[in-house]
Amino acid sequence: MKYTSIEDLYSIYKKHPRISKDTRDIVPSCIYFALKGESFDGNKFATEAIENGAAYAVIDNPEYQKSDQFILVEDSLKTLQELASVHRDNLNIPIIAITGSNGKTTTKELVSVVLNRSLKTHFTQGNYNNHIGVPLTLLQIDTSIEIAVIEMGANHIGEIDFLCNIAKPNYGLITNIGKAHIEGFGGIDGIKKGKTELYRYLEANNGIVFLNEDDSTLTSLIPKIETINYGKQNKVLCQGKLEKSHPTLAGSWNYKEKNGQINSSLYGEYNFYNILVAICIGNYFEINPSDIDEAISLYESKINRSQKIEKGSYTVYLDAYNANPTSMALAIDNFERSLHNNKVTILGDMYELGQDSYEEHLKIINSINASDKIQQALFVGDNFYQHKKELEGILFFKTVQEAKVWFNNNKSDSAFLIKGSRGMKMENILE
Repeated sequence: MKYTSIEDLYSIYKKHPRISKDTRDIVPSCIYFALKGESFDGNKFATEAIENGAAYAVIDNPEYQKSDQFILVEDSLKTLQELASVHRDNLNIPIIAITGSNGKTTTKELVSVVLNRSLKTHFTQGNYNNHIGVPLTLLQIDTSIEIAVIEMGANHIGEIDFLCNIAKPNYGLITNIGKAHIEGFGGIDGIKKGKTELYRYLEANNGIVFLNEDDSTLTSLIPKIETINYGKQNKVLCQGKLEKSHPTLAGSWNYKEKNGQINSSLYGEYNFYNILVAICIGNYFEINPSDIDEAISLYESKINRSQKIEKGSYTVYLDAYNANPTSMALAIDNFERSLHNNKVTILGDMYELGQDSYEEHLKIINSINASDKIQQALFVGDNFYQHKKELEGILFFKTVQEAKVWFNNNKSDSAFLIKGSRGMKMENILE
């Protein structure tokens, strides 16, 4: 049995630089990678991939090797990761890595639209931020690209370090460190250790960190490494001033002798630092200030993140892409300070909290119950429902469908905050 070397595979990839892991997404002359999951084996679809137009299929089961178009390797996933690492070694461009408990996708998109004003920028699409998505993102980079922004997600210790050794970033930033994926990390100390693997990689490889100087957690964890700092303080290189947070964010900034204005369609003070670091990075890479301001002003959040939807007599603040105790508390606080008269929260279960789940869901209920600024509250999902009790102005539903029925009958003349973990699909309430 003869396995194909990574060197030979890279030579093939350079002639066929399109990669697919799904036979439904085959494009002519691409390379199909037969990956495995809990309920599927990509090797079984290798022949279909070739029939659909793939030039080659990378497989790790010799039973499916029917011709020279079937490239046999020991492990398809590891080979995909190694191929991406080799490709990165051949890319002479800066790569910025972004991780954090909250806001990393919005930050990635803001940074990318700013950089793309003057530099051809490639960035992580959707949620391709894991051990499969990062390699696929890197393998999409061609010789025309001048800079790349790579989002890195993690739910256990060692994952960020692993992704860094594939993507080999020159720059990095952590948006924040909060209570996300507690179950996998084993607690807040594990989260700190896992997320700061990005700092330690950059320290070991002479990289540079973009640092939020206002975040005491991040500043306490930064190693001896070159930093480009941003924040609201006078001492930072990139200083921002938040002048208005409702209904959307507005303010000003300065970077050395340059300055500009912030006029964003995003809501929520927690997004101010996501905007500010994009401004900081744009200035560092010498993007024109007016281009930075325009890119920020034109950016609109999509796919259920920080979306403001106005329909008739009601307004919805939809933040249903994900949720954890930190992001939930921030969203509630921002919503409480909005200027609407009749505020309603519709909050769905938070996942991956492990043994902390019971307590963290109860904390959210208690915070809403104690608020005099929320007129009505709905809690949706089994984790919230186990705390069901008779509380004035608070309703408990087991399913999104039940909450949807209530919403359709009570949506007039109100403002709604809809938030929950991705698996809850809270956006279905609006369908």
